[in-house]
Amino acid sequence: MAERSTAAVDVADNSGDTPPPASGGKESSASDADRATADGLAEGQDTPETTTQNVTEKKGTETPIVAPELHSGHKLARRYRLEECVTRLDGFSSWRAVDEKLRRAVGVHLLPADHPRARTVLAAARSSALLGDPRFVQVLDAVEENDLVYVVHEWLPDATELTSILAGGPLEPHDAYQLVSQVSQAMAAAHREGLAHLRLTPSAVLRTSTGQYRIRGLAVNAALRGISSGTAQRADTEAIGALLYASLTQRWPYESDAYGLTGLPKDIGLIPPDQVRAGVHRGLSELAMRALANDGATASRQEPPCTTPDELAKAVAAMPRIRPPEPSYPSRPDYQRTTYQQGSYGRQQSRPTGPQPVPVPPRPLQSRTGRVLKWGVASLLIAALGLGSWQLADTLLDRRETADDTQTQTEPKNNEVARPPALKPLDIKGAAEFSPDGLPQAAADVAQTYDGDRNSYWRTKSYTDGPELAPSIKKGVGIVYDLGEERDVAESSIAFKYAGDHTTISMYAAPSMSTSGDVDSMTKIATTTTSGAQASIKAKKPVKTRYVLLWMTAMPMAGQDEFSGAGHKQAITDVKFTG
Repeated sequence: MAERSTAAVDVADNSGDTPPPASGGKESSASDADRATADGLAEGQDTPETTTQNVTEKKGTETPIVAPELHSGHKLARRYRLEECVTRLDGFSSWRAVDEKLRRAVGVHLLPADHPRARTVLAAARSSALLGDPRFVQVLDAVEENDLVYVVHEWLPDATELTSILAGGPLEPHDAYQLVSQVSQAMAAAHREGLAHLRLTPSAVLRTSTGQYRIRGLAVNAALRGISSGTAQRADTEAIGALLYASLTQRWPYESDAYGLTGLPKDIGLIPPDQVRAGVHRGLSELAMRALANDGATASRQEPPCTTPDELAKAVAAMPRIRPPEPSYPSRPDYQRTTYQQGSYGRQQSRPTGPQPVPVPPRPLQSRTGRVLKWGVASLLIAALGLGSWQLADTLLDRRETADDTQTQTEPKNNEVARPPALKPLDIKGAAEFSPDGLPQAAADVAQTYDGDRNSYWRTKSYTDGPELAPSIKKGVGIVYDLGEERDVAESSIAFKYAGDHTTISMYAAPSMSTSGDVDSMTKIATTTTSGAQASIKAKKPVKTRYVLLWMTAMPMAGQDEFSGAGHKQAITDVKFTG
């Protein structure tokens, strides 16, 4: 149950209606959404679908379709084993399954091949899979076989639905800014490829453990529900505005309650978020109104409304960047004295409140016998101190002579001191990318790892899975370096572009400059794992070799940049060897 609440599976988990228009007209009730059971099975089947800007659900007089009667343990394509049904609605069902070939969890949507939406679902799934944008939950397979149509997609066990996040309260301004920025950019990229979502609700947005937002159900969720729209870009833009509004206020920006959020009071229309809740960021409040502006509703500063995700993304980029909150540190505990320190030294002595009795000193020895006894005791003490001092001096002298003898015996000839040889830089004569599977990353850029320019890099591709590359992606990626002749290699230092999660890199003695081979057959010199942008690999004992392989088997999660999209990736520069 806990895993289901965070995984990217359910296209009908809220089986209620999508947001009503901002004009405040009469919309369908959200009671059907409230009837969805805790495990994602919708009790209400055919709820009228109402969305913004002419989004329609094709129901008409369709004959009710019964979802395929499958059971846990059933296998599709002798590969995908069904584990648990999470949704059964409108003739289709959604399952949590296991890909036995790659040994990972996946999600599966199933519907009969004769379902009126089967062809539309297949087309939508294949179009979504071609997009390949890591900001969306990826479609892995879309197949028709044995009178069944099924769509296989990623399952993200470490992600949390926005619905669950908002149940705990509104987002901080920085988190809300990241949400609208990442979602609007992702949807703008999808619309440039001709793909729309039309079911962009809080349950369709996931936040991963690294803070990245992922969107599930692109095109597929709408196809499964039979939803279409003549103004798809406007509908998705207004849906993003509703997500931002809910993130700032913990209220749904319409009169009806939905997705566990309370709607706005009736008969007051659409009011800005900063009038719903105190302390809301003014710029984000105005941005939400610009995205939601519809049927006469306008932004508070008369800015033009955003009608496409691309316009919304540009409006977000034009805002001053919202910094994350400063980390809070626990207050320093009060100093506590230990039992050992609790004494009278250094403390202010309490003054006596009354006269104290004066101690009576002992009577002195007045007689001759007393004087003799006193001098006798003093003489014994002096003799004892003298004897002790002589014995101590004799012992120290013996120890010094013994130490001198030992030093004389172990002292090297001609007073030479044995020191380990100093490490010297080793020149790199050439390099080549090592790709045993024949699929190189950027073979033409390997020279940029040792050209002395910290701003030039050899970059890997960006992968959705990670941080470990094996076994789902490949064994690893790396570069083999030529030192010109056999040298004693003791240490290497590598500078990276991306920090975070962890980067695991090893150093091997390679037999040649070949770009292929078996890493397991090579001599491993050393390995290290770092979460920063610098790594140092030190060998316990120098290894003599001419060719050195740097082999990377895990990469951190990094955001989108001008070279690649968000995903697990790394870039290497400034490689140095010493020995």
